Amino acid sequence: MMADIATWKKTYEEQGYVGSVPLLSQDEALSHRARLQDAEAAFGSLHYKSKAHTILTSAFELATMPSVLDVVESMIGPNILLYNTTYIIKEPQTPSFVSWHQDLTYWGLSHDDQVTMWLALSPATMESGCMRFIPGSHHHGMHQHQETTDDNNVLLQGQTVSNIDEGQAKFCPLNSGEASFHHGWTLHASMANESDDRRIGLNVQYLATHVRQTKHDLDTAMLVRGVDEYKHFEADKGATTDLHPDDIAHQKFLEERYISIAGTTN
Repeated sequence: MMADIATWKKTYEEQGYVGSVPLLSQDEALSHRARLQDAEAAFGSLHYKSKAHTILTSAFELATMPSVLDVVESMIGPNILLYNTTYIIKEPQTPSFVSWHQDLTYWGLSHDDQVTMWLALSPATMESGCMRFIPGSHHHGMHQHQETTDDNNVLLQGQTVSNIDEGQAKFCPLNSGEASFHHGWTLHASMANESDDRRIGLNVQYLATHVRQTKHDLDTAMLVRGVDEYKHFEADKGATTDLHPDDIAHQKFLEERYISIAGTTN
């Protein structure tokens, strides 16, 4: 595992992302998918709901697996905050897409010691709309984004980087149970799901503990490895049971706050 991590770290540093990191068996991925779908039956849609780990034990377990944190540590260091977890779900034969963008543009974070994991709970194929990346784009800092109003764009404000050379784009297909990890400045996008299955991914953001929110002092995160000497964030709590009413109410509050944070550029 350590040899693999060293290789993934090198690729991540050079290319801005790494794909096909095996984290779950097929049966484990199927089990976590079933837990998500049971929660959907009780709660309603969980697509793009922020802080999912505060209301669902499955999301919390996946985001804090030691194997995941080992990879994250190789990329941002030993002191790790769990910032957000979000299920991104493309239903079969639907036009939802994600435009070319960089994650860090709207988040208001002080540093770029941040990495996102995208864990596949169903196959993410070219047909189902797997992610695409521009290798090495994280080396060039922030690109100008335009806000768009396409209802099929999954992003909060349709933020889009124009004039991308599509010839440079690399597809990143994942089997169930595999994950990709990408840097916050890496340009990425995904197309519509033209398959007959749901494309389900758990999207998880991690920060080094010295990173802070520059827009205000109300943001939240959760220490999941190491020590936090900075205390820049209010502390989130991981779910100990699924969909507890108190947790649901607090998640709604956190999501509204997150949208207010991410909804402006400065």
